[in-house]
Amino acid sequence: MDSRLVVARRELASLGREKTIVLALAIQLFVAAFSSFLVVGLVSLYAPGATAGAYVVTVGVAGNASGDLAPVVDAGGARTAIEYENPALARAAFEDGTVDAYVVAERAPSGRTHVDAVAPEGSFETTLVVTQLKDALTDYERQRRAELADRLDRQPLDLPPERGGNPYYGFTYTVLVPVLAFLPAFISGSIAADSVAEELDRGTFELLRVAPLSVADIVDGKALAFVAIAPAQAACWFAFLALNGTPLSHPVAVLGLVAAVSAVLVGAGIATALLAPKRREAQLVYSFGALAAFGAASLLPESPQNVVAKLAIGSPTAVTWLSVAGALALGVAGYAAARVAAARAGGA
Repeated sequence: MDSRLVVARRELASLGREKTIVLALAIQLFVAAFSSFLVVGLVSLYAPGATAGAYVVTVGVAGNASGDLAPVVDAGGARTAIEYENPALARAAFEDGTVDAYVVAERAPSGRTHVDAVAPEGSFETTLVVTQLKDALTDYERQRRAELADRLDRQPLDLPPERGGNPYYGFTYTVLVPVLAFLPAFISGSIAADSVAEELDRGTFELLRVAPLSVADIVDGKALAFVAIAPAQAACWFAFLALNGTPLSHPVAVLGLVAAVSAVLVGAGIATALLAPKRREAQLVYSFGALAAFGAASLLPESPQNVVAKLAIGSPTAVTWLSVAGALALGVAGYAAARVAAARAGGA
């Protein structure tokens, strides 16, 4: 058997004996198996309006324009309105918990309506209430603009079109899938840095060199094991997502991108460990370097997360495919850099 495959099998067997890593992978796959429930929970934080119907916000309405505003508030599926004769009664209802929030709508002689809204302080309920109030006031603004359109001497700018997108769809493909794609790559790089630094610290790296193995063979074997872990783990994630009704349009391309990013990060992890043999230093340098690199890449017009999202949705452009090709080339370069660093460390 090829000596590099022997090293790769040795690394995978060593990881299999690490109960913490095995448990972490098992937990991740368990969560992925129930990803539909996970998405529902996370979307409620990402887009609170998506929970419409699950939580109904009761809004008190007062003021001389309450007759116009209350029907608009009541028209929402996740809102219900209660009219009060004056703001004091609305405030009292808010304080005793009868309503979740209240608004006071006063119309001036000029026809302009001034609305004050009061919502509860600092809680998850606040986010839901404020979201529903914002939607209600936006609907009211559209209604008033339509009613007063005949008074205009000139046509103002049009309001932005109403957004009818599915927040679950947007969150899954633009947030969840990129996280699931790149998290295994970051973990692989971290494991690579820790593994090489540990072997250098214990002196077992030198024992490998005593065997009929070159430094390049050792790096090849370790890189093969650690790079293979990331796309395999991402593939499991994506398979569970597909079973839960969220398929990817170009899964092979996404996994190729994951493998390329893994090669870059694993190469960086190995090189970091060879240059900073102490485990704590190697992990610290790798972590900050990886985060800085990813942050810089996120500023690009075609950032890695955008590339993954476009591939997953099924709307890649020519620039998207060029980005994938560039990532693959960068992965090869990262692996080559790790071999060069290993050769220099071995020569030292």
